[in-house]
Amino acid sequence: MKKAKKIISNVITGVLFVNLILMAFLVISSKASGGEPQAFGYQLKSVLSGSMEPTFQTGSIIAVKPVDAEQAKKLKKDDVITYVTSDEILVTHRIIGVTESGDQVMYETKGDNNQTADLESVLSDNIRAVYSGFTIPFVGYFIDFAQSKEGSAILLIGPGVLLLAYAAFSIYQGLRELEPKAKKEEETTEKTA
Repeated sequence: MKKAKKIISNVITGVLFVNLILMAFLVISSKASGGEPQAFGYQLKSVLSGSMEPTFQTGSIIAVKPVDAEQAKKLKKDDVITYVTSDEILVTHRIIGVTESGDQVMYETKGDNNQTADLESVLSDNIRAVYSGFTIPFVGYFIDFAQSKEGSAILLIGPGVLLLAYAAFSIYQGLRELEPKAKKEEETTEKTA
C-alpha cells in the first residue's frame, strides 16, 4: 500500500511539474515571438474563423512553417498558406491558382468552406508560412487565453501554486507518519527504563 501511495505521489508531482514547465514555455514563447508560440521551427496559429472547415475547425491550432521570399515563389496549387492581407490581417487559405509575371508570383486563394475565391490575389512577398498538416482541435481557444494578460498570469502562477500546495500536503503527510513512529519509540524506551 505504501509503495502504491509513493508511486501515485511521484506521478502527481511529475505531472504538476511538467505542467508548470509546459505553461511557462507556452506563455514565454508566445510573448517572445510577439503573439503566436513556436516549437521546433514551426509557428502555432489559432484558427479564428470557419473558412477552412473541414480541413481545420474554428478554435483549433495549426502548425505552419515560416517561408522566405524565394520559398514563397515556389508554392503550388493546393498548398495551404498563411499570408498578410492589405489590412495587415493574417489569413490561412488554400492556393487555387498561380500566376507568374516576370519575377512576381501571384496566388489566387480560397477558404475550403467559402463559396468563392478571395477578392484579392496574394503577392508572394506577403506569404509568411505554409501549413504543415498538423492540427489540434479546440486548443486555439486555450492559446488565445494564454496570450491575454490574465491568462498569462493564471497559467504561470496556477501550476506553481498547485505544485507548492501538493508539496506542502506531502510534507504534512510525511510528518503525520513520523508522529506515530516517534510515539512508539518513546513508549518502548519508557517500558525498558
